[in-house]
Amino acid sequence: MPELNVLEDLVADIVLLADERISALPVRECHEPLADVREAAEIEVDGRQADSEGAYARVRLGVLRRLRHAQSSLPPGYRLVVVEGYRPPELQAAYFADRVAFLREQCPHWPAARAHREASRYISPPEVAPHTTGGAVDLTLRGPDGRLCWMGTEVNATPEDTQEACYTDADNISPEAAANRGRLRDAMAGAGFVNYPTEWWHWSTGDRYWAFTTGEAFAHYGPLRAG
Repeated sequence: MPELNVLEDLVADIVLLADERISALPVRECHEPLADVREAAEIEVDGRQADSEGAYARVRLGVLRRLRHAQSSLPPGYRLVVVEGYRPPELQAAYFADRVAFLREQCPHWPAARAHREASRYISPPEVAPHTTGGAVDLTLRGPDGRLCWMGTEVNATPEDTQEACYTDADNISPEAAANRGRLRDAMAGAGFVNYPTEWWHWSTGDRYWAFTTGEAFAHYGPLRAG
């Protein structure tokens, strides 16, 4: 098992979702509905995170519009591949609890607050989770050759299993992977999304992390339960 207590220099300038400044931001819910990304023929939806209710393929309507804008700005032949959008709050809470438990097992000397903070490098705390708002997407690219682009790690790779190569600005990836991340970054940032720096695949808009990153006074999307 790789040593987990070696990440400080790599993330010194990254604001994690567990940061109190994120949870302190207010939400002025705009009540925008969820939309199904599968209705956008130009965007591919990957089924690896599929659930029986189809929640994984849903995002806020404004997010879908931005995804379409991002798709239109990609180089010819490239296509967005959405892996997961909306995530029910109870599922987010289970994922986070599992991650905290894993870290406490690997590093039993860590206090609870440290385990909570470290867990947020990979899974957001439920109270501020972008996916539960419908404002976040995990995604990758398909290239002109019809194959998924190599991005340096798989989607949802963990920091300890990749020597932190899952971090968006990691320097231990190939030139090919760096170029592909650059294509994804240019398209998503140009469409108004912000990236969570520990996960190259995670982009959001309208949520608290987006508000903090862009200097907005409040978020537009809060946690919701899809009916």
